[in-house]
Amino acid sequence: MNGLPTQTDQDDEPGSASPIRQMSLWPPPRSTRHSNRRARGMLVVAAAVLGGLVVVGGGVAWALFPEGEADADEAGAGGEGGIPAAYAGNWSGEMSQHDEAGEPVVDWGASLKLDEGTGRGSADWFTLGCRGSVTLVEDTGDSLVFEYAETYDPENHCIDETILTLSPGAGGGTLEAEWVATSRSGTVMTSVGTLK
Repeated sequence: MNGLPTQTDQDDEPGSASPIRQMSLWPPPRSTRHSNRRARGMLVVAAAVLGGLVVVGGGVAWALFPEGEADADEAGAGGEGGIPAAYAGNWSGEMSQHDEAGEPVVDWGASLKLDEGTGRGSADWFTLGCRGSVTLVEDTGDSLVFEYAETYDPENHCIDETILTLSPGAGGGTLEAEWVATSRSGTVMTSVGTLK
């Protein structure tokens, strides 16, 4: 009308300065540049957490097992070097059991196996048909003290836990043994004998 181009005329002209270019209904593709950084960051955090757990676990183990106690199973809980050579080996003999009044209860055969330098062994009450393990709890210098824990008693007539004390015998190559236990009825039973 007055010679000036209208808005409609501008949209039709190529290269016109329209604020709207081609429009798409789909979002532009995402860049992977930031997601790779995120994955690396997650790996670093996971490694740091795992490292922290290892350090904390080591600290807990150190607190629970101070130096020297971690090997108590091998060296013997109460004996620094475990079972000495003089006590190590296979031993057997007859034990005589009596009650608190000194009255005889039963005689029974026993065998014992002790490994040098360890804190453990095995015991077999072959007359009674019972077996168990012994764990060294004290080395007094004159004797070794073990705790016995029963592992086999099919007829349920043996005492589950006893204290075994071994000392060198009067004759060479023998051990004097004393088992002390409390029966199910509460009676203290003592068995003594010589093992060869």
